[in-house]
Amino acid sequence: MITPKQFNNGQCIIVNGELNMVLFTQHKRTAQRGATVKTKLKNIKTGAIVEVNLNPDQTFENAFIEKKTLQFMYHDGDVYHFMDHQSYEQYELTADLIGESVKFLKENTDVTVQFYVNDPIGVELPTFMELVITYTEPGFKGDTARGGTKDATVETGAQIKVPLFIDQGEKIKIDTRTGEYVSRV
Repeated sequence: MITPKQFNNGQCIIVNGELNMVLFTQHKRTAQRGATVKTKLKNIKTGAIVEVNLNPDQTFENAFIEKKTLQFMYHDGDVYHFMDHQSYEQYELTADLIGESVKFLKENTDVTVQFYVNDPIGVELPTFMELVITYTEPGFKGDTARGGTKDATVETGAQIKVPLFIDQGEKIKIDTRTGEYVSRV
């Protein structure tokens, strides 16, 4: 059991029989009402985000989240297939479960999948991915002086903004958390 005083961002707890992730927590102390803990919780199943004030002495069940490293193999429409390196067990995850990360998912990439009671609940991509530019408008000499950006499509089909000097066929590094260009490789 855990109290709201012990909450950390990213921690999973059981509230009313459902799995929730703590997104934000702040301790508040008022003169008349005493201490409260302002908390923002995300329901893992529904995706709903709720902001609640909790009594700091209230107890909740701490959820054990198992993390496994799986290799992304291929996708069939909205179903993505992963394989565990140790047991060779295969998992099928939907695009909804993977979220926005799906646009940077490249075959044979190792990802961290979070499990709760043997059910996958989330996917974490590596922080940086190296992808090849498949289409972008050509750059011109002197474009680096302006510091502007242009649209580009990478090998996974994602659309990103890149500096004007980047050309088609170049390999670049992308931050998967923000979807932004980091550097040339």
